[in-house]
Amino acid sequence: MRPLVSGPLKVVFLVLASLCAWYSGYLLAELIPDAPLSSAAYSIHSIGERPVLKAPVPKRQKCDHWTPCPSDTYAYRLLSGGGINKYAKICFEDDLLMGEKLGNVARGINIAIVNYVTGNVTATQHFDMYEGDNSGPMIKFIQSAPPKSLLFMVTYDDGSTRLNNDAKNAIEELGSKEIRNMKFRSSWVFLAAKGFELPSEIQREKINHSDTKNNRYSGWPAEIQIEGCIPKEPS
Repeated sequence: MRPLVSGPLKVVFLVLASLCAWYSGYLLAELIPDAPLSSAAYSIHSIGERPVLKAPVPKRQKCDHWTPCPSDTYAYRLLSGGGINKYAKICFEDDLLMGEKLGNVARGINIAIVNYVTGNVTATQHFDMYEGDNSGPMIKFIQSAPPKSLLFMVTYDDGSTRLNNDAKNAIEELGSKEIRNMKFRSSWVFLAAKGFELPSEIQREKINHSDTKNNRYSGWPAEIQIEGCIPKEPS
């Protein structure tokens, strides 16, 4: 018959067992990284579930186009004014040439001239067509554009009241089909080329007339825009 373990030996055995259990727990705590119980529970719950695929954030394109222009083209976007707080904008190759942020857009016809060969802006100017005689200065500004220039034109507020026939002729010579249809506060945008021809598929002009029944804003038609990609000159 085996002798029974005496009382003191039992105490020593229990103490050693407790120390071993404590040390084992300490080692596990050091080896396993910290993680909240909720994360562990979620991980267990998500086992077997289909992974959720997140679509990548769309890359912003030049002048806020939906799709990128080819590398051998210029991106452009023309936006007319619309309502008293909706200023006109001219964007070229992702550079704002005229707009409220630059403080260089105003009532009337706003024009930017760009060197077609280099893509550099040559000049910008706005011409009030509601007050003053600004048709003459606008004609001179248009005529000052050197050959192989791009001309971008957008209206804000009224661009027709003081627009005389000579000014209409000057714009018509650049290829405008709508300049003689301009009315009070018509929204109008126009892209022209001087000294060369643009491809026929390029969107060049758009107009929207003020109509008391259909105006988006009180007394103002909705803003309009055109955008596209202009082929660069072959090098």
